[in-house]
Amino acid sequence: MKKFFSAIPLSLQHLFAMFGATVLVPALTGLDPGSALIASGLGTLIFHLITRGKVPTYLGSSFAFIAPLALYVGKLHSPGQAVAGLISVSIVYAIVSIIISFVGFEKVRKVIPSVVVGPVVSIIGLSLATTAVTNMASTHWDVAIVSLLAAVIATLAGTKVIRLLPLIIGLAIGYAYAAVRGFVDFDVIASAPIFALPHVVMPEFTWVVILGMAPIALVTIIEDLGHMFVLNEITGKDVTKSPGFSSILWGNGIATLISGFIGGPAQTTYAENLGVLAITRQFSSRIIQGAAVLAILLGLFGKVGAVIQSIPVAVMGGICILLFGMIAAMGIRHLLEENVSLANMKNLVIVAIIFIIGVGYAHNGIAYATIAGLLIYWLVPDFTTKNER
Repeated sequence: MKKFFSAIPLSLQHLFAMFGATVLVPALTGLDPGSALIASGLGTLIFHLITRGKVPTYLGSSFAFIAPLALYVGKLHSPGQAVAGLISVSIVYAIVSIIISFVGFEKVRKVIPSVVVGPVVSIIGLSLATTAVTNMASTHWDVAIVSLLAAVIATLAGTKVIRLLPLIIGLAIGYAYAAVRGFVDFDVIASAPIFALPHVVMPEFTWVVILGMAPIALVTIIEDLGHMFVLNEITGKDVTKSPGFSSILWGNGIATLISGFIGGPAQTTYAENLGVLAITRQFSSRIIQGAAVLAILLGLFGKVGAVIQSIPVAVMGGICILLFGMIAAMGIRHLLEENVSLANMKNLVIVAIIFIIGVGYAHNGIAYATIAGLLIYWLVPDFTTKNER
């Protein structure tokens, strides 16, 4: 029982980390934020069940599907077509998973060199920099700086217990400061409903929606692979071997399927929560599962969810600067640990192109950058001398 209560603050950190992005997607597409929270919680629990609790990551709303969901839900007012699209996405996940099971992930992994893995891991964090700095922290820089400094001090100079909860401390101090400055909207809490239940949505299949959404799954699959590389770097364990990348894809696909039926968006593994793992060094899947249960409760109890929703974006921005920066740093560490030589001009070109495409392309840049890096590595000859390598 003592371990249970001591794990709650650790789970809360993961909850706070995923909350903003998870509810932002439904806000942009017309879906219900409560349903999205419940879907993320259920999806995460299903994912952990399928992966046997060996992959300590959280699943939240995917940004890759914002455009089609906004069209079918927000503009055409046809959530049934959106559900059909998400079902087709889950089918793509299943097909790719089956292919990997037959071919073997080791053969897939051999075609992805460290010179590609490192910068891809970095751009997962760097691609979120604009979100953290421009969209969030810049709304009130003083609030963001207070939140960031509190989290940094807790991480570097706190006691053993405090170092486990730097994000909670940063959020609490930032929230208190923002409240004093008058930036906390308490009306959100007052107007929120006490209970909120999701509703089942039945699919309406058309070839247009299937062809429009199913191919996007290939993009998120590549992003999933990048997230798993990050997770491997953080934990020191290779989850692509155990439980295997095929199991990870099955978990993500089924989570997306369930999410669609209850009015939620597509699900994907979250870089935000990987940042929490990197900072706290607490890798227990039970902690992530606790966050999933809390997310479901927040989706059901509107008042509690509204308290988190009332956190000013500047507070989250300060925290996210640390979270996303940690992920970017992990990619650099991977290059160093794998002894990737940037004196080799081909390696330098690959890293350069991955960085610019991944950071510069607003939508799905991670996937396109990964593909570009792989194509250059395997198709462009290396004319450098042995001494340069």
